[in-house]
Order: sequence, then structure tokens, then C-alpha cells
Amino acid sequence: MTEPILVTENLTKDYGSFRALSALTLSVAPGEVVGLLGPNGSGKSTALRLMLGFLRPTIGRATVGGFDCWLDSVEARKRVAYLPGELRLYDTMTGRRLVTFLTQLRGDTPGTEVDDLARKLDIDIDRPLTQMSSGMKRKVALLAVLVPKVPLIILDEPTNTLDPTMRDELLDQLKSARDRGQAVLFSSHVLQEVEAVCDRVAVLRRGALVHVQEMSALREGRVVSARLTGTAPLIGPGGSELGANTVADGRLQMTFRGPLPVLLDWLAKQPLADLVIEPQGLSPIYKKFHG
Repeated sequence: MTEPILVTENLTKDYGSFRALSALTLSVAPGEVVGLLGPNGSGKSTALRLMLGFLRPTIGRATVGGFDCWLDSVEARKRVAYLPGELRLYDTMTGRRLVTFLTQLRGDTPGTEVDDLARKLDIDIDRPLTQMSSGMKRKVALLAVLVPKVPLIILDEPTNTLDPTMRDELLDQLKSARDRGQAVLFSSHVLQEVEAVCDRVAVLRRGALVHVQEMSALREGRVVSARLTGTAPLIGPGGSELGANTVADGRLQMTFRGPLPVLLDWLAKQPLADLVIEPQGLSPIYKKFHG
């Protein structure tokens, strides 16, 4: 089994009597995309800042590549590319100069991948940052994060200010990073983004980790909604007994996990007037903890 690149153990942060993050234990392995999901104030940004060594934990620890994120913060951050939620860029530079400057700080030199990725993100990287919109600046910052081939990428609400096309492109880039063996951890409150790219999702509520979901298991599920014209079925697909609340007022509402042909064969025998089949998704899990 591959050793995780990022590990947190009982990671906790207090501000006086207020506990912003409580006993977070989590790991991210190479070639894995993990999402931190929760509304504003749930502790996502605090967790990321602790993992980067920007904050000192009250209790617990975080390590990147075996280096303590607070005690060995320089060594830990050498292995991380980070996009903050709130950008502060050197506006006197062009996009290209900024990416080159940040890459050289790592002792590296950017290659042709900068122009290739700039075209995909639709950025004129030779324009001064002072002449760019907030969305363009964010794309330059993303470029600076995606160019280094570091073991771990950490992103805080990365799609803020991006249009839908560029959101899809960013998610594709995160999948490519995973395929290269990089680990990705990003925070979001947008369920669709998390569902599209993540291997695991950690749900935070009021600073506490309340649920970890393997997306492979969730993607096997189907949500079935149908309107019936005749007698409601008593036995479900695969011979399972349907619950009392599955069928009501001539409608069928159920979740099915199993081979899709089994479900379709069963539905073909039912008195259907209308039918919708959708992936299970994170929405029911999210609403369980956040309403």
C-alpha cells in the first residue's frame, strides 16, 4: 500500500475559547484527489493553513512527506503547491514573470508546459496583472500551482471567480495531476465539483470531521424516481422487499446499488408512466449534516 504524502493526527486549532478545528485525522495518498466539503465556517481553510505550517496547531500535528508542517515547515512546503482562497499577487509583474519567479524559488525553470497550459486556461500570460480581471488573476495563480510537479497540490476554493468552462478545465487538470501520481487536496462547497473529480470526500461541520465518503461506493448507487399507472410493486430489483415509504401516492422513490441491467430489467416489468434514473450523488449525505 502506498504511504500517504499528507497525514494529520488529531489536528486541532483554538482561538481563545473558540475551537476552529477539532481533532482532524485524515490522510491523502499519491495519485488521490480528496475534497474537503462544508459551508463557510466549517473549518476548511483553517485545516489547510495548519497543513501548510501557516498556523501553529493547538493540539496534534500534520506532516507532508514525513516532515512536520510546523516544526519543519520549509521542508514540508517544498513538497506542496498551494492556491489560497484569497489571492495576493505581485501586480507589477506579467503573468509569465510571476509564474517564472515562483517556479525559480523552487530551484526549477518552467518549460513549454507554461504556454500549453495557458492556452488551455485561456490566459494572455504576457499581460501585466494590473490589467487583468479577478478571474484572469486566479487563472494565473492556478497556472503557477499546476506547473510545478510537486507531490501535493492544495487548493482552497479553487473555482472561485472561474466561468463554467474554466471550472471544467481545472477539474480536468486535477484529474491529470492524479494520473501523474500527484496527490490533490482541495476545499469546496460545490457538490458537483467534488463529485466530478474526488476519490474521497471529507465532510466538515463546525470544525469537526463528521463523515468520510469513498466516491467509488457512492458512484455505484442509482436514485430512481418514477410515476406509476398501476399496482405498486412489493418486491424490488434482485428480490429485495421494498420499504413502506418507497411507494406513495403513485410514485416510486428508491436507491439501488448493483448491476444496472438488473435494475433496468426490473423496471421494464413495472407499470411506469414516467421515469428518472440519476447517480446517487453527495446531496443526501451533505443534507444529513448541513440541512
